Parts: sequence; structure tokens; C-alpha cells
Amino acid sequence: MRALIITAGSRGDVAPFTGLGRRLQEAGLEVSVAAHSAFEALIGGCGLGFRAVPGDPQGLIRDWARAGSREEVQALTRAYADGLADGVAQAVERGVDVLLTAFGPAPLARVAGEALGIPVIGTYLVPSVPTGEFALPNARGDLDGPEGRLAAGRDVVRRAEGVFSGSATRLRSHFGFPAEEPSVPSGVRPVFHGFSPSVLPRPADWPSWVDASGYWWSARPEGWQPPAELVDFLQAGPPPVFIGFGSMAVGEGERLGELVAGAVRRAGVRAVVQAGWAGLYGFGDDVLPVGDVPHDWLFPRTAAVVHHAGAGTTAAALRAGVPAVPVPVMADQPFWAARLCELGVAPRSLPFADLTAEALATAITDALAEPSHRRRATELARAIATEDGAAALLAHLDSVAAG
Repeated sequence: MRALIITAGSRGDVAPFTGLGRRLQEAGLEVSVAAHSAFEALIGGCGLGFRAVPGDPQGLIRDWARAGSREEVQALTRAYADGLADGVAQAVERGVDVLLTAFGPAPLARVAGEALGIPVIGTYLVPSVPTGEFALPNARGDLDGPEGRLAAGRDVVRRAEGVFSGSATRLRSHFGFPAEEPSVPSGVRPVFHGFSPSVLPRPADWPSWVDASGYWWSARPEGWQPPAELVDFLQAGPPPVFIGFGSMAVGEGERLGELVAGAVRRAGVRAVVQAGWAGLYGFGDDVLPVGDVPHDWLFPRTAAVVHHAGAGTTAAALRAGVPAVPVPVMADQPFWAARLCELGVAPRSLPFADLTAEALATAITDALAEPSHRRRATELARAIATEDGAAALLAHLDSVAAG
């Protein structure tokens, strides 16, 4: 069976699917990932097939920040979505038997599945099916009661559909379908969510075809070895704090580098700092800058993890059993940051807009000084270690293969 995973966005939207893809390969499937060209080396290095879709998410984030009006932002987003539609068409026409799709491009995957007459399975990294038990990421409006949260969740899905409505119509035209209302993310069934039920329990009001199956861990590139400089730094003193903002804050490297250096001095800690898309630089003593390093290797060797609270980094820090300092910027990040605080593994959420050297130093100190944060993180790591996030999806694929 040929499986194609369709995803789009930053590294955090891609990396977890390398681990899921590996598991599918081990089960006998032929697996490719359709993603932006920037991730070809990551995907290929993990032994998976790669199919390119147009788009530069880093450039898009930078262009959004520079846009002078809402109309300009919308035009940039439409062009990005149209490119994805063209890429999905090309990717599926190279041959596929089953489509697995992230939440964002789900409307495009649904159209492609209809055109080819093949199953489409939702593989979502964040909760994306409305529920009355909690507000979905990006929800707005009245969130106080179950009915309000359910309505707000439906609104999240409608807005997500709206981002891809024009590109889904474009894809329908490509496949010779009549121009009509495009498929929506809720039309993809079944849906498997790649997060731990120990971190966010499955809502009781979700339909039977929606699951929270456990995390899909990013695969390490084949043959990867840690840089000698990093190994030496880790051995030269007490465990450092990791600091990284992933794909956020594009172009703010100098400012953030100075801020991070100041926070590290005030907190009196050592730190490993990941440049990320911001391009952090300008550090002082007891700080080691690094590029991409597998989180499953690095995080267990740290005292705490300061991160932007994206789904993948949040999962990796929880897996490592270390305290967190979430610094959310946008999208699903405030949701996961709040969840880390509710779980007791973080002292507080420190929104990126409020980030200062003083505030970051205080949050790092509090995360390290309160034993309950590490204790709770250790408990969660043990629970997560017992889960097999791919098992339910593999069982479903077996039933699909059996007809």
C-alpha cells in the first residue's frame, strides 16, 4: 500500500510525521511525505519518500509581518494556499493508495481523495474537532460553557475551511469537478490526533471516529551523531537550560539574542540556544548556540526547556520529563502553553509579546526552584512512555488494506 502524508507549515508541522512515516514503513507500507522543499533533507534523511509542494513558510511569516494591510495578508495567504493546491495535485498524481493529512491542508486532501477514489485519514497534531469540554486552539468568543465552547470550535473549523476554500475550488477544477462548495476538514473521517491522552484526555463528546491516540515522535536522521562541541559543553558543567523559539520571530535574531543572554546571566544558568528561524545570535559566556539537534536526544540532558509551545516541541519536552517555560506566540501555542501550566510542569505562560530579559530570568528560576514542576514532568513522561501513538492508526490501515 502506498501512503502519502500531506502536511504544510513549519518544521513542527512536518517533523512528527517522519516518525509516523517510519512506523508505517516498518508495517510494510510505502510512505512518502508531501511538504515544502525546505524539508526535503529532513524527510529524505529519515528514509522516507519526498514529494515537494510549493511554498516558503518562513518567507510567508516574514511577509505577513511586513504586510501593510489585512488585504495584503489575505492575498499572501491565498497565493500560498493556491500553491499548496497545485502541489497536492502533482503529489497524488504520482501514485497513492491512501492519504493521511494534517489539519491545515485537509480540505485539499479531501478533494484529492474524492478524485482518486481513495481513503483520506485525518492525522492532526492539535485538537481540531469541536468539543464542549475545552476551547479548541484559536477559538474566540464565549468560551465559558460547553455550548459556547462547542460553537467556538465549529467556528474554528469554518475559519480553517475559509483559508483553503478558494484553493480547494481550484483543485476541484483541476480534477474536472464542478465548482461547488469544497470539502471541509470535518468531512475527513476517521481522525487520529497525535497527542497523548495523558496530556489532553479525549473528550467524551467526540464522535466515535475521532481518536486521541498518542504522540508521533520525530525520527532521527539516519546516521545522526551529536556535534562534539555540544557533547563537550554538556559534560563541562551542570545540565543547561534549552532556549529556542522554533519557527517564530523571523528576523528578530539580534534582539532576542541579547535578551536571552541577559536572562541567562540573571538566572545564573548555562544554556543551549537554538537559532531557529529567528536566527538568534550575540550570546555571552556559558551559552552554546546550536542548529537543528534532535529533541529526543538533547532535552533529557537539560534542566528545563524554554520554548514557543508548538505542539511538537511541547511533546518533546514532556517526553523528556523536564520543566518547561512556555513562550507562546501564535496559532496553537497559547493553547499548549496554558495546558503545560494546568499540568503543573511550568510555573507560568510568558507570552512572547511580554518577553523581557527580567521576565524570562524569573520564569527560568521559578521553573528550576519549584520541585513540583520536575516531579510532575517526570510523572507525565512515565505515562507517555507507555503509549503507542501509531497503534490505532496502524490497526485502521490494516482494515483498509483488508478491504
